[in-house]
Amino acid sequence: MSFEEAEVLRRRAEAFLRNAERLLSEGEYDLSLFSIEQYCQLILKYKLLLKRGSYTRTHSLRRLIRELSQFSPGVRVLVDDVRNLHYIARIEEAYIASRYLPITYEEAEVRDLMRFVKEVFKPVVERV
Repeated sequence: MSFEEAEVLRRRAEAFLRNAERLLSEGEYDLSLFSIEQYCQLILKYKLLLKRGSYTRTHSLRRLIRELSQFSPGVRVLVDDVRNLHYIARIEEAYIASRYLPITYEEAEVRDLMRFVKEVFKPVVERV
């Protein structure tokens, strides 16, 4: 792992979160949710890269969270608390659904998922 590689992941993750906010404000709910998922995935991979020197090639947020919890057990709250797990599962599903399935997301649900990411997910992951 190089510092540069890790920083690219971190910068991309943060850019996806900013993009999700912009898309949400523009009414592009499907793409906003896709960007939310990309933020979550990349920031988890960034943290794994820092802690382990590598990350698993997967799109599963649940798996990445469980792997990261080996280094920081507090992260498990994202999958052990069923309320959080429901949010993580919805965001994880968005990776496939927003790209390949004829599913559309509504403003209220994307706003709620964005709130979860900013108020719960991000603070937990930042503590790693």
